[in-house]
Amino acid sequence: MVDRKLIPDDVLALCRRLREAGHQAHLVGGGVRDLLLGRAPADFDVATSAHPDEVMRLFGQRYAIPTGLQHGTVTVLASEERPVEVTTYRGEGEYLDGRRPSSVHFGATLEEDLARRDFTMNAIAYDPIDDVLADPFAGRADLAARLVRAVGDPVARFREDGLRPMRAVRQAAQLGFTIDPPTAAAIPAALDSFRKVSAERIRDELCKLLASSEPARGIELMRQSDLLGEVIPELLEGVGCTQNHFHRFDVYHHTLATLDSAAPGVVLRLGALLHDVGKPRARQPREGAPGEYTFFRHEYVGAEMTEGICQRLKLSTAEREDVTALVANHMFYYTPDWSDGTIRRFVRRVGSDRLPALLALRQADIAGRGFGEDPGKETRELEERIGKVAAADAALQVKDLAIDGRDVMRVLGIGPGRQIGVVLGRLLERVLDDPSLNTRETLERLAREA
Repeated sequence: MVDRKLIPDDVLALCRRLREAGHQAHLVGGGVRDLLLGRAPADFDVATSAHPDEVMRLFGQRYAIPTGLQHGTVTVLASEERPVEVTTYRGEGEYLDGRRPSSVHFGATLEEDLARRDFTMNAIAYDPIDDVLADPFAGRADLAARLVRAVGDPVARFREDGLRPMRAVRQAAQLGFTIDPPTAAAIPAALDSFRKVSAERIRDELCKLLASSEPARGIELMRQSDLLGEVIPELLEGVGCTQNHFHRFDVYHHTLATLDSAAPGVVLRLGALLHDVGKPRARQPREGAPGEYTFFRHEYVGAEMTEGICQRLKLSTAEREDVTALVANHMFYYTPDWSDGTIRRFVRRVGSDRLPALLALRQADIAGRGFGEDPGKETRELEERIGKVAAADAALQVKDLAIDGRDVMRVLGIGPGRQIGVVLGRLLERVLDDPSLNTRETLERLAREA
């Protein structure tokens, strides 16, 4: 049953107020699913027999926000930090756009309201006042069986809302569940509805999937259901793309192993997912070594592909730049004979802000080769070197130089222009090799010679 201690007092008070006004009030959706799994829900949704206008009157304009009156939804501030969506029991008309019903009607029963939901585990209602569960579609049995199963006809459910196939895969990855075979089989038949879904909604589901405990399993479920071919078809090029004796797996399965080895974080896991996306297009047979292949400059091919993929998924500019930079820079091989100047140039090229993610990606990449290597050996040594170099000097970027553009213009007697950046870049190259040159007097002298 439900552990009522996991339900906050303000949510209970909201339901009690609806009940005292003569209405039904049930917790519904993912919050009930989490309660039944013994987890504290991130948020709560309430379904009620009260009409939206009645909800607005009951809680007043100060606490009730008409976020979706036409669909029966009012957002009620149960407390300052907790908004709760309160939605009237409703029935729905035909879905025409693959996202929303063409019409809704109020006055439905609780069971009719639950019948329109996506999966059985999300179609359970809980009355927290009377401590009673309503489970007309055997959602608790599916939770016990760790099964994602559509309510009713899965093809109909998926065609109603084209995002539901992605939600099925994502929730299976998040919860470690299996998708019920008829539900899984219905996904390819609903791809026409999936294609109507906005890139932003798909991106959000993909990011939740990548943040799950089993991201690689989620990506593989996307491949098996043909969703991957709709979202990131470039990854399919790696299936069966064999590599060389440095890798146990083909490109695709190496990518999955790398993804599962990567620490949580959307940028890092997107970098892991896409780090070798350019390999199939860069692959060339290794001369004199049958069955062996090289992938020269695949990181640059992959970075260009990643840029396009991130734009297609409508990632923010900062996320797109960070993920693309991880892909472009992931092919480095540190050895102890790197000079301090090489260390500084490496940090400068990557950017100090991106270094932690790049080193984490490198560790995941090594783990993903499949030979049980110590993934941290190389990066631990490199981190130590970076720390020592950073402690000795801080001139890794133009802004770290002891002079700036105004000094260059004064020393050379010139105005603003491209030459200023050229001179500063040359001075930085000198300082990267010899930090002792980073004094105003020395750099002004070198500027005159540059």
